[in-house]
Amino acid sequence: MPDSDDILKINPAGPLKGRLQVPGDKSMSHRALILGAMAEGSTRVTGLLEADDILSTRQCLQAMGVEIHGPDEGAVTIEGGGLEGFSQPREALDCGNSGTTMRLLAGLLAGQPFKSTLIGDELLSRRPMERIIGPLTEMGARVTGTDGHAPLTIVGKRPLDALLFVSPMASAQVKSCILLAGLQAEGHTEVSEPGPSRDHTELMLEAFGCPVERLGNRVAVDGVARLRATQLDIPGDPSSAAFFAVAATLLPGSDLILENVGVNPTRSAFVEILRRMGADIVVESERHVNGELIADLRVRHAELHGVDVDPYLVPAAIDEFPVLFVAAAGASGTTSFTGVSELRVKESDRISVMAKALEALGVNVDEEPEGLRIRGGAIQGGQVDAVGDHRCAMSMAVAGLVAAGPVEIAGARNIRTSYPRFMEDVRAASGHG
Repeated sequence: MPDSDDILKINPAGPLKGRLQVPGDKSMSHRALILGAMAEGSTRVTGLLEADDILSTRQCLQAMGVEIHGPDEGAVTIEGGGLEGFSQPREALDCGNSGTTMRLLAGLLAGQPFKSTLIGDELLSRRPMERIIGPLTEMGARVTGTDGHAPLTIVGKRPLDALLFVSPMASAQVKSCILLAGLQAEGHTEVSEPGPSRDHTELMLEAFGCPVERLGNRVAVDGVARLRATQLDIPGDPSSAAFFAVAATLLPGSDLILENVGVNPTRSAFVEILRRMGADIVVESERHVNGELIADLRVRHAELHGVDVDPYLVPAAIDEFPVLFVAAAGASGTTSFTGVSELRVKESDRISVMAKALEALGVNVDEEPEGLRIRGGAIQGGQVDAVGDHRCAMSMAVAGLVAAGPVEIAGARNIRTSYPRFMEDVRAASGHG
C-alpha cells in the first residue's frame, strides 16, 4: 500500500479565476545552473524553479566544487570557474528522478579529465541512455551503462573530438548533451534532428556570449568555447501552466490569467492544440527576455471538441500530452493522438498510465502503439495510480477538478520534483484568492 503522503485526493472544483504565476521553467532552470557553472564569473538567476529535480542538478554541481548561493532576495548566484573549474566528485552523482540532470551532466562530464558516475532513482534508471552513450563515445569519452541505462560511468577526455551527429529523434536533452560536450571539443560540433525540439540551450548559450549556428533543424557550436557570466530571468514553466489552462477551459465560469509564462514556439504547441479543440486562450503582453518569448495567457471556459492532433506539433508539446489527454476526455467527440511514442520512455509509460487512469474514471480510451484515441464525455470519480510520475499525477488532479466525483491518486508524491506548490496554486485559483 502507498504511504499516505503518496496519495492525493481531489474534489470537483468551481471555476478558476484571478491571476496566477506558475513556478519557473524547469528546463531553463537546469540549463541556467549548468551553463552558469561552465561560465567564467558570477551568474545571477531570478525565477529559478525550487523543486527536487533542480535540487538534483544543483547538488551534483556542488559535488564537483561549484559554489551556488541563494536564493537571496529571489536570486540564485552561481560562481562559475569556466570549463576547467570542476573537480572530481568523491561519490556518485545522484540525479534523483531527473532525466535532464543525467543527460545534460553527461555532456559536461564527457569533457572533464576525471572519472565520474551518474545514478538515479528507480524510474530514472529505466529510461534509455544509449541515445547519449553512443555520440559521447564517438567524441572520445568512455561512457558505460547497464544495458543502455543508468548508472552511467564516464571517463572524460579533454579536449573531446568534434562530432557531426544525425539524431534519429528530435530530443532537446540529446541535442543539449552533445552541444555541452561540443563546447569542450576541438572544432565544429553539429547536431541535426528530424524535426524541431526545444531550443532553450541554444538561446541561453547566446546569452552567455557563445556563438551558435542554426539552420533549420541543425545547430552547431565551435569549441573549445568560453562562456561569460550573465544575468538570467527564468519565466513561468509552460508545462506547469498547461495544467491550469486545461482545467480553466473545462470548468464552466473560469476566467484565469497565467502571468509571465514562457511561450517559446518550441514549447507552447499545447496552446495551438487546445485552440484547435475550441479553447479560448488569448496571448497577451508578449515580450522577449534573454531571447525567450514570454507572455500572459488568459484562459476562459470553452466547450471543446475532438480533433486529430497534428504529429508535427508533438515535439513542441511532448510534456503536456498527459494533461491534453484529460482535455480530450472532457471534449465532445473523439480525439486522436498519434506519433507520441516518446511518451512511453518518460518517467513512466505515460501513454499506458494515462489510458488506465482515464478508463478508471469512465472514459472510453483505445491505446495504440504510438498514441491514444479518446472518446470524450463525462469524467467520473474514482481511484487511479500515477506510478510516481509527476506529470501524470498532476494531469489526474486536473481530471479530478472537472470530474463528477472525487478522484484519489496514488503515486502522487513526485509532484514535488517539478511543482511543489501545485495544490496551493489549485486552491488559490479555485478559491479566487
